[in-house]
Amino acid sequence: METPRLLRISGTVLAVAGLMLSACTTGGTSHSAAATAAKESLSALPPDIPQDLLPYYEQKINWQACKDMPGMQCGTMKAPLDYEHPSGGTDLTLAVARKKASGPGTRLGSLLVNPGGPGGSAIDYLQYAAFGYPSAVTSRYDMAAMDPRGVARSEPIECLPDKQMDAYSATDVTPDDQAEVDKLVAADKTFAQGCEQHSGKLLDHVTTVDAARDMDIFRSLLGDQKLNYIGKSYGTFLGATYAGLFPQRAGRLVLDGAVDPSVSALDSSRAQAGGFEVAFDAFAKDCIGRRDCPLGTKSTADAAHRLEALFRSLDAKPLPTGTSRKLTEALGTTGVISAMYDESLWPTLRTGLTKAAKGDGNVLLRLSDSYYERDDKGHYSNLMYANAAVNCTDAPPALTGPDAAERAVSSFREASPLFGDNLAWSSLVCAYWPVRPIGHPQRIEARGAAPIVVVGTTRDPATPYGWAKGLAEQLDSGVLLTYKGDGHTAYARGNDCIDKAVNTYLLKGTPPAVGKTC
Repeated sequence: METPRLLRISGTVLAVAGLMLSACTTGGTSHSAAATAAKESLSALPPDIPQDLLPYYEQKINWQACKDMPGMQCGTMKAPLDYEHPSGGTDLTLAVARKKASGPGTRLGSLLVNPGGPGGSAIDYLQYAAFGYPSAVTSRYDMAAMDPRGVARSEPIECLPDKQMDAYSATDVTPDDQAEVDKLVAADKTFAQGCEQHSGKLLDHVTTVDAARDMDIFRSLLGDQKLNYIGKSYGTFLGATYAGLFPQRAGRLVLDGAVDPSVSALDSSRAQAGGFEVAFDAFAKDCIGRRDCPLGTKSTADAAHRLEALFRSLDAKPLPTGTSRKLTEALGTTGVISAMYDESLWPTLRTGLTKAAKGDGNVLLRLSDSYYERDDKGHYSNLMYANAAVNCTDAPPALTGPDAAERAVSSFREASPLFGDNLAWSSLVCAYWPVRPIGHPQRIEARGAAPIVVVGTTRDPATPYGWAKGLAEQLDSGVLLTYKGDGHTAYARGNDCIDKAVNTYLLKGTPPAVGKTC
């Protein structure tokens, strides 16, 4: 999990996408995660709550009707900036929200949700989950969410003014010469320095372990003895971390679009490149069967060559978009990758590629903007800032500098001829992060936890299927549920088989049968 450039992870009808582009892995390349997977396991915390943390567990949330979210309640809770040295003077204020169970049926407690990222707003996602998840679940659970520390409404990390972020997102990440390498390094350093300038006090305290401990406080304040949870994409890492720290308090956990926590940032980035290549092959196969396919109708290989030619032309001459911004190679690539997260975006991508062939980059630019959460007024959410802050403290950097990137490019190209160069160089930003990484890759076993359902999609572009298999195998009580299909994450996205299996688990506590495939 690293890189704020192309790391999407999450699953809200695409309204809240995840992020995650440099710490993910798949069994699909010769550089598999197994070669360098960590052997050390995350240790559980003592089951008793420490005395100096009791005030946080004993606070009360003042629930009020949300001003901008009809039917939901909002509030705030306090959490220590530093769990090792809690102090009221430095407490963080975290935003929380819920929608009470709609009935009928006996209430089963709260069901927390997180869309991924890191950096995705759980409260924004809750607005989808509370009304869009199957009614069999929302009628029995209070649907709840907490924006993690550093994200959205919870002490958001800030890094760059919007105009500078425009320039950063357009920066060439496939440098052809030393001048372009220097420009990319300067952009990454400016990004990191901006985060330190605007959010320095928080940067040491936004790890996934911190967020999981915050989640345990929220669980307690909701009145639940155990945590029931659905995490998408990076949210699977957050949920697995919670189970590893608090196995005795892990209830019914669904980890959908799973991340393998034992894999290094470099192997993860390379595997994710392979995941996007697999997703593009699926898109191309669908496209060439259509008479109007903008990538031709010959073969998927020919379609890939045509897309590669488009990227080269954007590198040489960015396209006009009808705005003050041009479609650069970086923005065009991000636009294509963003459409790999959901098949429902494939028609938009076909339109964007058709228009690009005619000299208009506007549609691909809008796809890229959606990925970066840039609105029509040119304002960015803090998604990318929080994404970098969490990823760069959760694990050592994938690359230590330009020389390391140069060495890595060939293996990235092997994993993904189309996207390899982009993802290799996009893994550079954490090399210049202003604080040292606190976490490191490790297995999560969560010994003693109740059954945990891990959902994996075979052609998931962002969290390759191999990660789901890896996480399910690590977890002492992990159960793998497989979806043979496309897109990022599977639950509540239209597949009745997946939804039925997950619903049964959430409502009855009965996990899917071993080897269940939809």
